[in-house]
Amino acid sequence: MRHSNESLDRSELRDLQGERLRETVEHVYENVPFYRDKLDELGTSPEDIESIDDIGKLPMTTKEDFRDEYPDGLFAVDNEEIARLHASSGTTGKPKIVAYTQNDLDMWGKSMARSLDAAGVEPSDTVQNAYGYGLFTGGLGFHQGAEELGTTVIPTSSGNTQRQVELANDLGSDVLACTPSYALYFAETAEEMGYDPRELPISVIAYGAETCTEPMREEIEETLDATGINNYGLSEVIGPGVAAECHEAQDGLHIWEDNFYPEVIDPRTGEPVEEGEEGELVLTSLTKEALPVLRYRTGDLTTLNYDKCECGRTMVRMDNVTGRSDDLLVVRGVNLYPSEIEHVVLDIDGVAPHYRIDLYKEGNLDVMELTIERDEGIERGESELQDEILTRLQNVLSFTPNELELVQPGGIERTEVGKVQRVYDHRG
Repeated sequence: MRHSNESLDRSELRDLQGERLRETVEHVYENVPFYRDKLDELGTSPEDIESIDDIGKLPMTTKEDFRDEYPDGLFAVDNEEIARLHASSGTTGKPKIVAYTQNDLDMWGKSMARSLDAAGVEPSDTVQNAYGYGLFTGGLGFHQGAEELGTTVIPTSSGNTQRQVELANDLGSDVLACTPSYALYFAETAEEMGYDPRELPISVIAYGAETCTEPMREEIEETLDATGINNYGLSEVIGPGVAAECHEAQDGLHIWEDNFYPEVIDPRTGEPVEEGEEGELVLTSLTKEALPVLRYRTGDLTTLNYDKCECGRTMVRMDNVTGRSDDLLVVRGVNLYPSEIEHVVLDIDGVAPHYRIDLYKEGNLDVMELTIERDEGIERGESELQDEILTRLQNVLSFTPNELELVQPGGIERTEVGKVQRVYDHRG
């Protein structure tokens, strides 16, 4: 199923990217007043884009631009050409509305099929899709990709977990597609029902939509005796299907660069970082019709690795997202990302992959309370475990919370649907 572009020589790939970038810039200049104005302000015309090296001449796009142009100011086609609309979650105000032509949907399905193929999914497999269907792009994105690959799809959507466990067992589900936190909830529910999660037929967990650290992946793989494969995407660019890990290496996510061109910038200056340095991921769509985006600032922090992968794919790999530039917590003058705390804490023996951060203001001081769930079956004294957590946080991050509470297994509220909220900021 592997597409020939996935193993293109890098120089051939850059030629293809340059050609597609020129076409995209012409398309937006002619059809999106927002981009025409931006390009005119910069003194850039479509004729100035001769190769992919000219991408720095183009304007950046932000999530604020999506909000300002709500609902359809960034659309590049007329309504009769739009086959489907989706929307990102509107937790910070109006949702971002995204549009697809039929060609866009076909490309999306093929990109997701690539992602599942990279995960080791076979056409003969059964894929249980526990992502939410509806406006959220996860459900239908994975569904289309699984059908494109030729698998059998069980569209369970999210929630109703006891039924999901029964279906996985009875129908022989080979692949569970879901968020990483739901994979763990699924395993806990199976155990409560009397099943051994490791004995279920699932061999691949295709997870995404949330940050997943290596300790959490290890927990998922150990609990379900399955291979955990990370997927990356975002509604504004396409949905899932931008990048995926390969099962051969499990060492970074291949970005499907013939459709999505990646850059990494310093989030403060907007300037490109040196190759291999961490920064904010910026993506340009190269083949989209309804909603092309130029240099979209994702807010996700990562690094790019251009070394050829052991799987033979030449497309660049992005590291697991380490945090979001807009998720930065500033507590008592210390800059922290929740994922940094997660990475330090979840590596400790006796800690389950469930935690919660609460932030308060007492007078002029920031106060952080950290709640961590103990791992089932690990016999360690509470004070010993607390001391190790606090010492590790101090040694690695030069920071300790004001209060650390250890709770029993299951003591932190679970969610059956959507993404898990781990940070609660009560500082107003």
